[in-house]
Amino acid sequence: GQRRGRVEVGYVSNPPDIGTAPFLPEEELLIAAVARAIGQFVDRHEAERQQAQLQEQLRHADRLATVGQLTAGIAHEINEPLSSILGYAQLAQKAANLAETTANDLSKIVGASLQAREIVNKLKTFARQAPIQKAWVSVGDVVGEALSLVESRCVDQQVELVQRVVGELREVYLDPGQLKQVVVNLAVNALQAMPDGGTLTVTMGRDGGSAIVEVQDTGMGMTQETAQQIFDPFFTTKDVGEGTGLGLCVVQGIVTAHGGTISVESEEGNGAKFTVRLPCPATADETPDETPEEHDLE
Repeated sequence: GQRRGRVEVGYVSNPPDIGTAPFLPEEELLIAAVARAIGQFVDRHEAERQQAQLQEQLRHADRLATVGQLTAGIAHEINEPLSSILGYAQLAQKAANLAETTANDLSKIVGASLQAREIVNKLKTFARQAPIQKAWVSVGDVVGEALSLVESRCVDQQVELVQRVVGELREVYLDPGQLKQVVVNLAVNALQAMPDGGTLTVTMGRDGGSAIVEVQDTGMGMTQETAQQIFDPFFTTKDVGEGTGLGLCVVQGIVTAHGGTISVESEEGNGAKFTVRLPCPATADETPDETPEEHDLE
């Protein structure tokens, strides 16, 4: 049912005089047979492509399930000793007559522990262990609160922050904290792609039964190969020590846990645009179930 191309059949020289018909009956039968053969070839090719795509999705889902089990165990094992390190370091900071060097060392320990705890929280979110606490919230308010956390960084990097509302905004039934995390992660990624400044545009709106949040930058962009892997756990294009490769994976996990989708459009050198679509019931009577159907990450 889709246009795939065109096959032209004609005479290379003046056609014979056969009346108004362009071809002889035998030629028309041959052309029809060729057309059927081409159609069957296209069908087979499309079926093989879809089968390969489904197999890759199954392998990807299996890998995600394995990684999810692994990360859940790692998060549990790391959390207890990490809490002890952080707790004792904060207690030690309250000791009287601390030497300046000791106080600086303790501050570094606390800072590193908090950073490690954030990574553990991301692992728990990826493994779907973080509980979702849903409520009716305004997308505009949540996105505004999230962007307020990156405004100072935008100023420092000479990045213009633009917020746009297209059409009508309605309240959405979701976890506001997790939506805020989605927007912050996408905004931070956009800022990292614009080290020399640029424009960060966040657009909110509604498309049918979905609330839309778009985060677009004018940064370096990415290749199609990178875009296909960008949501894979632990995949990162950043230097060692600058990223864990969990940010976008966690973003996708949050969005799919809410029954939504996230997609990316990008060209190398022309920035990137991430589009988040979330279910947007028209009334409270259409509130989605508290335990939505699980979706495999695509």
